Amino acid sequence: MRAQGVKTDPNYPIPDSMKAWVLGDPDQLTLADKPVPTPKKAEVLVRIDAVAICATDLEIIHKGPPAQIQGGLPFNKNFTPGHEYMGTVVALGPGVDEYEIGQRVTVEIHAGCGQCKRCREGMYTACHNYGLNYGERDKGHRANGFTTDGGFAEYAINSVNTLVPVSDAMSDEEATLVVTAGTAMYGLTELGGLVAGESVAVLGPGPIGLLGVAVAKALGAQPVILTGTRDNRLQMGLELGADHVINVRTETDVVGKVRELTGGKGLDYVIECSGAPDAINEAARMLNRGGKICLAAFPHEPTPIDVAYLVRNNIYLYGIRGEGKSATHRAEAFMAQKRFDATKIHTHTFPLEDLPTALKYARERIEDAIKVVVKTRGAEAARIAAE
Repeated sequence: MRAQGVKTDPNYPIPDSMKAWVLGDPDQLTLADKPVPTPKKAEVLVRIDAVAICATDLEIIHKGPPAQIQGGLPFNKNFTPGHEYMGTVVALGPGVDEYEIGQRVTVEIHAGCGQCKRCREGMYTACHNYGLNYGERDKGHRANGFTTDGGFAEYAINSVNTLVPVSDAMSDEEATLVVTAGTAMYGLTELGGLVAGESVAVLGPGPIGLLGVAVAKALGAQPVILTGTRDNRLQMGLELGADHVINVRTETDVVGKVRELTGGKGLDYVIECSGAPDAINEAARMLNRGGKICLAAFPHEPTPIDVAYLVRNNIYLYGIRGEGKSATHRAEAFMAQKRFDATKIHTHTFPLEDLPTALKYARERIEDAIKVVVKTRGAEAARIAAE
């Protein structure tokens, strides 16, 4: 890598080409050779050490959206998906002095354009120039694994604004979970952030929901209630800090149970992570007047909402996209301080060459897979179950 102004280190040799998974037709991934990209101004080259699989990756590989490559669907465009990765800085673009070669980092997904109204407000995950980075125009926006190449590869380019340093005490696998915890942190930030002593319910014990419980508890929420359909996931929620769990399959009146657990008053906040058809209406009825709902899931179909109930009860409704407003930095701080153990949701590890199997485990929830991690370095040739 000899581009002008790019700094490298012989202790971290960089090959000319790398292994990367490339998306062809829907659900068709091929392990191919790609040139190792070169960082530009305000960018670094990250050697990817581990990457976690997100439900959004499964959607992109199967359907395309929300990825947008060259202004359209990502299929057959030499696109590499994957976005929840961590690794080691191995090259610095011209003028970069914020990071050092050899530094371990985890990454945020979005680097906004930096010039639109939303970016200037710190809302770079809602950048007005989302995806406008192809052809003769390049507005500066990047979303790795969505609008540019992602992490199912050996190397990736990242803006310095997307990097979160991690200590050597944090394992590669745990570091891939920082962005998931950051999404939960972003939701709580948008709800007001000051949740100590306030009551919070999390609907849906997926990865974001489970870490939503952990983050809410770390912020001092009381009580924290988790609802879901599987007892083993609810048990994990208890281990991560939930004060109460409710199985919605066996509890006939979930709203009534939540109100009972809050002394009849109802909740202050709800984080909706299930995407269930009636979840918003149920969440609203769990709240006290003036309560707030954060939507962190994508329902598969349009859902009817009782707007009159929201208006009569002065209920606030927020939607979040990703891990904005530097929430990953705050989440990493909590994890580094051992305020909660995010590794509880990591269930399986596979080598990069076995990505199709890893995706199958994540998609079909084989062996109750929650967070499946793919390692480009240090993984055995066979599947590794998390301890």
